[in-house]
Amino acid sequence: MVYWLWAFVGILAAFVVVLLMKIHMMQKAAREIEAAFADRLMTDTNTLIAISGSDRYMRHLANAINRQLRFLREKRHRFQQGDAELKNAVTNISHDLRTPLTAVFGYLDLLEQEEKSEAVERYIAIIRNRCEMLKQLTEELFRYSVILARENDIRREPVVINNVLEESIAAFYTALKERNIAPAIQMPEEKITRLLDTSALSRVFSNLLQNALKYSDGDLEVTLSESGEIVFANTASRLNEIEVGRLFDRFFTVEDARKSTGLGLAISKTLVEQMNGSISAGYENGRLSIRIFFAGDK
Repeated sequence: MVYWLWAFVGILAAFVVVLLMKIHMMQKAAREIEAAFADRLMTDTNTLIAISGSDRYMRHLANAINRQLRFLREKRHRFQQGDAELKNAVTNISHDLRTPLTAVFGYLDLLEQEEKSEAVERYIAIIRNRCEMLKQLTEELFRYSVILARENDIRREPVVINNVLEESIAAFYTALKERNIAPAIQMPEEKITRLLDTSALSRVFSNLLQNALKYSDGDLEVTLSESGEIVFANTASRLNEIEVGRLFDRFFTVEDARKSTGLGLAISKTLVEQMNGSISAGYENGRLSIRIFFAGDK
């Protein structure tokens, strides 16, 4: 009786050991699949997931994931190809529009030299205004397509944010004064330096100042903190939370901003993200705040 009991215990122990080994191998395979899956999603490679274990269920899982990876890779390549073709098309179209627009402006100049009635003068003024809007949109489209195309050409170098911000505000002094806007500026005495692209950062600040000119009720606060956060805040009673939530959408314009192309803040968002920063907009108690943050390099 004791013999059979010990035999049963021995068989049970062997079974538990085998089961624990099985569980360990499955856990190892699961970790391998998890690590490989994360790697394949982050890198553009044709290498598929492989596991060291021989468990048929885990191998079946790996094969199923590989099939989905092939599908995702195909979709990604199609998207990248289509995105590249779209960028090239936008660049070419915006470039090709320049020539006929220049000719239209030339004929408008000639037409304004001719004798014309009051109604004709009014129509010419309307045509010129619409052509100016089309010209602005064409230029913004061209700049936006160029910015998207040079994603990997950002030249990062040590940049003192204080200096670029001061220069940008100074460049808008006349425009702000015409709107009776006296910006309240807060900057630390310490120089805030980050690895950025000077021209791209200047373009971002210019677009945000243009945005303030469009939507401000007459005030503007610009704050630079020691942490690397830049805040542009102003009262904007014409906006609402829904519109603020879409400010960074391409071609989105508020009805009151009819001369806007809707690309300025989209360009700013693209440039900030290309420089590894973040940008967001908030709206509270009728006040618009746009925040940019560039983390310090570790």
